[in-house]
Amino acid sequence: MKSICVYCGANAGVDSRYAEQARALGAALVEQNLSLVYGGGNVGLMGIIADEVLRLGGEATGVIPSALVEKEVGHTGLTRQFIVKDMHERKAMMAQLSDGFIAMPGGMGTLEELFEMLTWSQLGFHAKPVGLLNVDGFYNHLVQFIAHASAQGFIRPQHAALMMVEDSPQKLIERLREPRPENVSKWTR
Repeated sequence: MKSICVYCGANAGVDSRYAEQARALGAALVEQNLSLVYGGGNVGLMGIIADEVLRLGGEATGVIPSALVEKEVGHTGLTRQFIVKDMHERKAMMAQLSDGFIAMPGGMGTLEELFEMLTWSQLGFHAKPVGLLNVDGFYNHLVQFIAHASAQGFIRPQHAALMMVEDSPQKLIERLREPRPENVSKWTR
């Protein structure tokens, strides 16, 4: 494992713990010699984690659509910055560049990216680990919803288990590094 894609908010949220944990995750990535792949922004948690990785001497690769660069939210100090046509190209490139995925607190975009990677894993399109950094219980209701959907027969237990949940950046990275079973077929009962 060489790089982790981090999905997170273009806002910092109302609680300072979100920013603290973005910095802690950035530090954990550098300590583990993992490069950051992310959405390429200089705002919110995205900017905070990238700045921390760079401050500590790590590598940060951004992938950002040209429309967002034009709105002046692109980070200009990254190790690498790819400017792409649109969000579809952005997500595909971020997935290609990464060996695993972590979602921090964020909004609709973060959730969409998280669930796309979980769905791709469920369908066998990749076998990369997917984790949720549950800062101060931010995702508790989401985790409960996934359990409810599984109990109701809409998500198989083995697919619900694809989303690793931890409240510590270090523990989450350790779990992402654990050996994983081969792709779990969507069609297995």
